[in-house]
Amino acid sequence: MKYKRILLKLSGESLMGKKQYGIDENRLGEYAAQIKEIHDLGVQTGIVIGGGNIFRGLSGASKGFDRVKGDQMGMLATVINSLALSSTLGSLGVKNRVLTAVRMEPIGEFYNKWRAIEVLEAGEVAIFSAGTGNPFFTTDTGSSLRGIEIEADVMLKGTRVDGIYTADPEKDPTAVKFSDITYDEIYTRGLKVMDLTATTMCKENNLPIIVFDMDTVGNLRKVVEGQPVGTLVHN
Repeated sequence: MKYKRILLKLSGESLMGKKQYGIDENRLGEYAAQIKEIHDLGVQTGIVIGGGNIFRGLSGASKGFDRVKGDQMGMLATVINSLALSSTLGSLGVKNRVLTAVRMEPIGEFYNKWRAIEVLEAGEVAIFSAGTGNPFFTTDTGSSLRGIEIEADVMLKGTRVDGIYTADPEKDPTAVKFSDITYDEIYTRGLKVMDLTATTMCKENNLPIIVFDMDTVGNLRKVVEGQPVGTLVHN
């Protein structure tokens, strides 16, 4: 195994699968099976899931919601997704624990770094929900923060695209994929990989990111084994 401890970031949108809204049980099942596969290999796995399949704070703000309340609604959306993943992992026999950045026992344990590492070292999957607990921060920033806190070897950003391209490959057929790229080059090229706060945190704390296609079953295992899947972002 190339990576012993990872932070896996999953997008809420991709949980929709073929649906227009909410959670596609088939997609959730595929994700859980892939997570079980690496967990069985002994990889310590922390997970952050977005909430965009249920509610996005930013789009709420554009429709007249107070930004702070909108972001709090988004945080709660990530908790719903985290519970869904927790339940599905549990049905596959994978022990896991939901930790929340906002107090909401008995839904989840209140997050702190040492408890999170204890959970990982006990062989459980740790699911970190409610973002950072603060408005104006995305779940990408939440992932960077948790990845740094739990001292992960790498942050894996599972998306529906198989890496980082010179342009959006869904819109520009001439877009070329990077096998690896530096944080600075992401800035200078203005690439939308994660928001700037998240990218800066990873850069300053030397946490490498691999952007890969999570929707292709088997890719997660390939990434943790160090196979050339996706795009590596590094200093």
